[in-house]
Amino acid sequence: MTAIPTSSQTGHLDQQIDSPHRQGDDSWQPHDSRQLPVPALDVVVPVYNEEAGLGPCVERLHAYLSGSFPYRFRITIADNASVDRTFAIASQLAARYPEVEVVHLEQKGRGRALRAVWSASDAVVLAYMDVDLSTDLTALLPLVAPLLSGHSELAIGSRLARGSRVVRGTRRELISRCYNLILRGTLAAGFSDAQCGFKAIRGDVAQRLLPLVEDTGWFFDTELLVLAERSGLRIHEVPVDWVDDPDTSVDIVATAMADLRGVVRVGKALTTGRLPLAGIRAELGLKPIEDAGEPQVPIGTFGSPAAGATTAISPTGRTVDPDGVPPGLTGQLIRFATVGLVSTVAYVILYALLRYGLGAQAANLVALLVTTIGNTAANRSLTFGVHGPHRWWRHQFQGLAVFALTLALTSGSLTLLDSATGTAHHLVEVTVLVLASLLATTLRFTLLRSWVFQAHRRHPGHR
Repeated sequence: MTAIPTSSQTGHLDQQIDSPHRQGDDSWQPHDSRQLPVPALDVVVPVYNEEAGLGPCVERLHAYLSGSFPYRFRITIADNASVDRTFAIASQLAARYPEVEVVHLEQKGRGRALRAVWSASDAVVLAYMDVDLSTDLTALLPLVAPLLSGHSELAIGSRLARGSRVVRGTRRELISRCYNLILRGTLAAGFSDAQCGFKAIRGDVAQRLLPLVEDTGWFFDTELLVLAERSGLRIHEVPVDWVDDPDTSVDIVATAMADLRGVVRVGKALTTGRLPLAGIRAELGLKPIEDAGEPQVPIGTFGSPAAGATTAISPTGRTVDPDGVPPGLTGQLIRFATVGLVSTVAYVILYALLRYGLGAQAANLVALLVTTIGNTAANRSLTFGVHGPHRWWRHQFQGLAVFALTLALTSGSLTLLDSATGTAHHLVEVTVLVLASLLATTLRFTLLRSWVFQAHRRHPGHR
């Protein structure tokens, strides 16, 4: 990797811009970053064989920052072992613009590139964006402002947040939503869009979190966000205007499989407690959550009998140690029915899209698995009022056991249909599966209420 010029690699943020939540310091005010000896913002553009699009991208980004960003900035082109003229073009851009630098890596991997540049950068705020500039640049200031002001530790652009405007194909839209649904269901992620190539992080936070992130590819973003959220750091979301690049060279299938492996690895690490996340807030000089003015809610809200007791809400809005299930069968039925209806619609759409590529049984398995993970997470939070990581993995494993019964019911219906009719019309096949899915939903509610969340309902104060 070529070296990039930096000032001192340690202690620079403490000297040039104070952390916004230093213990015992309630008078913090953001400094004028134009007077800092280092850039306020370092925007990294990771590239691999982008000789055609790199020049227009950097020129447009440089023009925007020069005209709209009021502080010192740097643009760093991170060349991921390109074999075309990308590095030569990047070098020409660096020679033309004083604010542009280039780093060349011998190995591929977006995560590897971001780790290398962010670890060496002396900027107050670190960001990155995709070279195709699919995200409208007007979202850049709202992205970095909460970090420069001290309000948040990380910020992400979201294509799934209310107010975003997105133009992309149905296939990529479905894959993105399913992936984020899996994150919510498996890692209890509170952020809405892990994959949007438009993110920022405070420099001091990056120095603490980057050594804990193992992935060097596309899962890097997700892993970083999950670890930040589990550390109690605040993640700010910005709705973006986003236009899909139809010429993207990303292998969607290979990326999806790598992401799923990453989900399993991070989930295992969180479950075993291998990651040292508990002390990160203190190491960053941030106040403990319970002392930082975060809202408190009565534990009784979630069914605990401990009168007057409270439990803290984390910066992501999730309870730290929630417990219990709210009483009221009618309300639970209404919420469960709503979640079930949404899950059924998602299941039908997924099955219809996958049916001709995978076959009936495989499409049924994949559609059921994806919607089951999301259904369990949604019912856990919305129907039964259980939030946060407490007993989360046990609930998901029990939900998967219920999924096995659901799979047997729906797959059995397909088998019976084939035995009775031979080759059924696609519409008849879907109709039978919908009916079987609705029956399975009824069974699911009974098992969730009487088995999965039974301990919460009967003994809400037990831990």
